[in-house]
Amino acid sequence: MFPVMIMQNEFTAIIEQDGKWYIAYRPEMPGANGQGRNIEECKKSLKAAISLILKDRREDAVRGLPDDAIRETIAI
Repeated sequence: MFPVMIMQNEFTAIIEQDGKWYIAYRPEMPGANGQGRNIEECKKSLKAAISLILKDRREDAVRGLPDDAIRETIAI
């Protein structure tokens, strides 16, 4: 039996303080922004934004595929 592998992605987060707030963004993914009153809250907000963008891109990528297209998941 093979061990179960959990995929984990790593992304760059740029975090800056703006007054009492922290703002974060991922430079490689336009639109991925987060904010929070502390760094952890800010990172959590950015993670949520990245997740939403990736989900939307995955759904968009399969729209309009032919019915006979083979769709598989590969792990790297």
